[in-house]
Amino acid sequence: MTAAQPVPTWSVERIAGAPDPAALGDIRRLASAAAEADGNPPLSEQTLLTLRAQDAGDRLLVLAARDAGQQDGELAGVAVISGSPDGAVLELVVGPDCRGEGVGTALIEAVLAEGISDLRGWSHGNHSAAADLAARFGFAPVRELWRMRLTRAAAEQSVPEVRLPDGVALRAFVRGQDEEAWLAANAAAFAHHPEQGATTRADLEARMDEEWFDADGFLLAVREEDGALLGFHWTKVHPAVGAHPAMGEVYVVGVTPEAQGLGLGKALTIAGIDHLHGKGLQAIMLYVDADNAAAVALYRKLGFTRWDVDVMYAGKSA
Repeated sequence: MTAAQPVPTWSVERIAGAPDPAALGDIRRLASAAAEADGNPPLSEQTLLTLRAQDAGDRLLVLAARDAGQQDGELAGVAVISGSPDGAVLELVVGPDCRGEGVGTALIEAVLAEGISDLRGWSHGNHSAAADLAARFGFAPVRELWRMRLTRAAAEQSVPEVRLPDGVALRAFVRGQDEEAWLAANAAAFAHHPEQGATTRADLEARMDEEWFDADGFLLAVREEDGALLGFHWTKVHPAVGAHPAMGEVYVVGVTPEAQGLGLGKALTIAGIDHLHGKGLQAIMLYVDADNAAAVALYRKLGFTRWDVDVMYAGKSA
């Protein structure tokens, strides 16, 4: 008879600010393993960028769980809290080989011990284990972010030709020239959006430094008479991973208030889809808030269907 293996006890290390390169490497490997197992990236792009930012300071707190019985044991799970003490966002990852062993519980207990007054947490893919953990600790859903997908076959049936408003032209973003104009247009277009509208120059530069950035896929709609920026469609290409082929993304589409009501948002969306199809991509995805009825209706009309969902949870005090 084989003796039962002892249940591990978890020690949680507190890392304030940006983790060192070794710890960051551990976190990225853990996130990659979870993404491969679950089909969803457990950490958002913004969180990964913040983890790398050397000036993260008090905007970032990492709680890392390891087996207390193993010296220098592998990372079993991690909780990443970004933002401020008055409005922080949590993302939590448990390694595929360590699930069902109390890692998530240990991490949530450590998170709650921080005493953050307004804590919200994302569950990417909203897997049942995450939903159960949230409910057990008094967190309830407060926001749904849908992932929608368009196949090439569906696009051929439902995506019309680009029709720009009179006096409007499309061109590619020029790095070193268009940053401030884009930041102003983005802030105006997303004045009430909880994340996108707050994009800073540093956020923009960090994304342009990513390997995936392609200025040719960053489309700007400008007024022909004076070159004023009226809207934009920033596309993205996710590279192939294992058996998963490369996929395009409608990364962000925005229209300034002065240009709304002209059909420019639809035209920009179609132009970006055409650009991604020109790269030979067979599928395109996007994120959209479930309660944004106008956007969801437009995307459905273009052939997008709901594919997956991310859910934000908040505690009773949030």
